[in-house]
Amino acid sequence: MELNIRGENIAVTPSLQEYAEKRIGKLEKYFSSPLTTGARVNMRVHNKEQVIEVTIPVQGLLLRAEVGQEDMYTAIDLVVSKLERQIKKYKTKLNRKTRQDARQVIEVAGSSTLTRPAATEAVEDSPEIVRRKSFVLKPMTAEEAILQMDMLGHSFFVFNNADSGEINVVYQRKDGRYGLIDQE
Repeated sequence: MELNIRGENIAVTPSLQEYAEKRIGKLEKYFSSPLTTGARVNMRVHNKEQVIEVTIPVQGLLLRAEVGQEDMYTAIDLVVSKLERQIKKYKTKLNRKTRQDARQVIEVAGSSTLTRPAATEAVEDSPEIVRRKSFVLKPMTAEEAILQMDMLGHSFFVFNNADSGEINVVYQRKDGRYGLIDQE
């Protein structure tokens, strides 16, 4: 796996780079074909915390994990375990969907003796929507949306951007600043 390692406010030493390549490179064993695009690794120091952010674009999926620790080597280990959990969760989800689709094909073919236990398992493991809201998207600027978000006490806000006419999202970042998500 090709890694693009970048450091902000930190010197990426050869030993640190080698350790990151070794640990993150082990994630390649979870993929049946070699990754065509490499992983992006961003190491930075924020206050006294060593933060590592890893983004791996995979076919139809974007794996991303971020961990902050006092020691960068520990942060690398934790980010790899986080990514492993994400990969295993995604593969389990794919396998369940494949099994469920196969059972449905068999039932459609006329076999009425099969039951559908996988379908009930999938419902239990899938995220449950406990509340649904609907609202009118009023045209407003990003600054107005941030004010509205702060007044509501939410961490994000969906709005109709008056400048572009498109649906956008503003959100509050971990560092206290704000981000804007645009449509492509």
